[in-house]
Amino acid sequence: GYVDFSGLQFLILDEADRMLDMGFMPDIQRIIATLNKDRQTLMFSATMPSSIRSLAKEILRSHKEINLAVSKPAANVLQAAYMTYENQKVKLIQKLIEGRDLPLVLIFSATKKGVKEIEQHLKKQKLNAKAIHSDLTQDERGEVLRAFKSRAIQILVATDIVSRGIDIDDISLVINYNVPGDAEDYVHRVGRTARAEKTGVAITLISEDESYKFNRIEQFIGDTIRKLPLPQELGEGPEYKLNARKPRFSRDKSHRGSYRGKRK
Repeated sequence: GYVDFSGLQFLILDEADRMLDMGFMPDIQRIIATLNKDRQTLMFSATMPSSIRSLAKEILRSHKEINLAVSKPAANVLQAAYMTYENQKVKLIQKLIEGRDLPLVLIFSATKKGVKEIEQHLKKQKLNAKAIHSDLTQDERGEVLRAFKSRAIQILVATDIVSRGIDIDDISLVINYNVPGDAEDYVHRVGRTARAEKTGVAITLISEDESYKFNRIEQFIGDTIRKLPLPQELGEGPEYKLNARKPRFSRDKSHRGSYRGKRK
């Protein structure tokens, strides 16, 4: 059947950033192209990365931006970071998790390829891990999240696509395998721990060519996050550079790992 939108006056897009992550924007844009041009459009987003700002310019006319609050990590989230080469990251994750009494652990990777490979590595080490990403159906994602919430799974490896959909109180450790490209995404990632007035830990693994992104995060939250030394058996990592600029190309060729792939 058909829907008659000729009388539509208001269009509301909620969680626009999440819809963009999930790949729904082409469908939404096709729908918007058929709507009355004189409508009023309201768009809500938890974060405002450049992709969302571009979308706003495309579908909104004479728009006004209203920021209700600048999010920052809760005071009960203990934040830390390690400078690592790519081929040190999964070994470091293993060291951070093994032998520790951690109820639930959430690991974020920038790509679904990375998520899958991190899951495989952890499983080889006999760790109870499961991946969740956009290749799974909605039912499959729901099944994984239920298993994680019930502690049938201890370690969940995820892309940002699910970071705002996880509302679980017992996540004691969040690990950022990659530095988020947007500072607000960092806040949302680390906000998955220290729920319900509990204390949590958020650790970010910084590659040599990611210092500039972490600089921006520290500036955004108005705090300097402690950089921890790598365990001795992993060797030395790269040096953290204050006020680092975005590299024209990655200089970390000799240490580059395999955990990079296509976006979600």
